[in-house]
Amino acid sequence: QVQLVESGGGLVQAGGSLRLSCAASGRTFSSYAMGWFRQAPGKEREFVAAISWSGGNTYYADSVKGRFTTSRDNAKNTVYLQMISLKPEDAAVYYCAAHRGWGTIDNRGDYDYWGQGTQVTVSS
Repeated sequence: QVQLVESGGGLVQAGGSLRLSCAASGRTFSSYAMGWFRQAPGKEREFVAAISWSGGNTYYADSVKGRFTTSRDNAKNTVYLQMISLKPEDAAVYYCAAHRGWGTIDNRGDYDYWGQGTQVTVSS
């Protein structure tokens, strides 16, 4: 069992930066790949970024590539999403999630555990 709690969301101007954190409970955190998803009002939850259990591999949606960076600290049971050059279209509730594998890392249906989400608002 893994419990996930996101934090770090808030209101930022376009062009600004935020760093989201996702704290995990449970001794098996380091055995999971971790993903970030987001959901804007009226839209489906979409993949944003993912990082392998070791942190050695990362994968990003085209819409955030070059602006977002995900990292993890297994000693702290925490995964991060650094977001720069934020755009109004990045506004959404951001979720972290845990995945046992890697092959379907952008498929939200294959994740085992989810956090409750943190709101990111970007003003233009």
